[in-house]
Amino acid sequence: MFEARVASETIKFVDDYCEWYKKLFPEVRSFEAFKYLHIGMISDIKRKTLPAISRVVGLSNEQGLLHFLTESPWKLSDLREARLKLILQVLAGREIILIIDETGDKKKGSTTDYVKRQYIGNLGKIDNGIVAVTAYGLFEGMTFPLSFEVYKPKQRLLEEDTYQSKPQIAAKMIRELQAMGFKFQLVLADSLYGESDSNFLSVLYELQLDFVVAIRSNHGVWLPKGQKVRYNRWRPYNRVFSDGKQEKRYIREIVFGKRRALQYWQVTTDPETLPENSTWFIMTKVPGIKYKEVGNLYGLRNWVEYGLKQSKNELGWADFRVTNYSQIQKWWEIVMSAYLMVSLHAQVLNNNPEQGINKQTDPVVARFPEHEWWDFGSGWKNLLNNLRLVIQPFIFFSLLKPWLRIFPISHLSIGFLTLIALMNRMRGAIPDINESEHFLFSSA
Repeated sequence: MFEARVASETIKFVDDYCEWYKKLFPEVRSFEAFKYLHIGMISDIKRKTLPAISRVVGLSNEQGLLHFLTESPWKLSDLREARLKLILQVLAGREIILIIDETGDKKKGSTTDYVKRQYIGNLGKIDNGIVAVTAYGLFEGMTFPLSFEVYKPKQRLLEEDTYQSKPQIAAKMIRELQAMGFKFQLVLADSLYGESDSNFLSVLYELQLDFVVAIRSNHGVWLPKGQKVRYNRWRPYNRVFSDGKQEKRYIREIVFGKRRALQYWQVTTDPETLPENSTWFIMTKVPGIKYKEVGNLYGLRNWVEYGLKQSKNELGWADFRVTNYSQIQKWWEIVMSAYLMVSLHAQVLNNNPEQGINKQTDPVVARFPEHEWWDFGSGWKNLLNNLRLVIQPFIFFSLLKPWLRIFPISHLSIGFLTLIALMNRMRGAIPDINESEHFLFSSA
């Protein structure tokens, strides 16, 4: 009887993270491909195509990675459930802000499932492309991905599909996430959801969730006879941005008849001219909310949305080269997993004092910040920059191996292996696998 081959090691923090999901993959080659894709997605290669990823991880071709996405018998639902359970364990019952967003990407032709001419948020216009509704968590300034689902236009429905609007998709996501155990302090969404004629807001009411959503300037409210709309005076406040910078803004409450639990607000940069591009209408259901909080909470959705799009672009969200949605889903789920792997290195998401880049006590790891390109910021992009530095020796060695097979330079190989070993002194920012197995794989 032969023992199963052990999966090849890559970089320790990647291996540590991926170990959480190991039991989901029936083949060792599938588990290796899973790890290689994580390295490729967080690397600094511009386009995360399978040929490009295969080169930076030292594979002779991309066929193994392609097989992992198209043929390997792992289930996307199992991977998503494991990822969400990992987040729940890290949160340990703490509340998060839920951000409902959508992301669209331009795609040529019509062979890819659910691609058609529609509004593409990344482009700010109607074009040929694919759109997904996404749900993200925000905890003390750090974002992490929760769920996604493609929007299926009526004209592109497959035989087994049932049409759902974007707000209906979002409402379903929120139900599922809360049922799984996530606790939401607040829900943030844009005007598509604030103006939805579906059950999106009614679901938030049903689940007793507070929310801040954008509305259109022509938003209407039915008033009893004799009641009027009242515009309160403008109040200045400081809009605080993610980098700590501040900018003066103005806000006023719009009261439809009598003040109710559902409140309406107008925010602008200039109360005299009300510039179209910097004037917003907001609807809130947050007991006791103060006017200063309104502007910054809605502004939070704006900068987080921008950051999410930038982060997904960094990881290759739109770089898939498959046309079947079941395979696109797998690509997107691995992007979400790679995103989470980066987020978990944030200090606010770490409970173990020896986890995360900046909290480890190993004397070798303590010297990592001496690198002249080390980033001392605490945001997601800052973490990604530093993790890219940690995987750099592994990637450079992988790229040089074809030359080293032709010209074997032993001291060069030994030098790279020594440097990689030093990088591997950094532990992965993930709960102990042995302690977490029951949490992850116990039946619901």
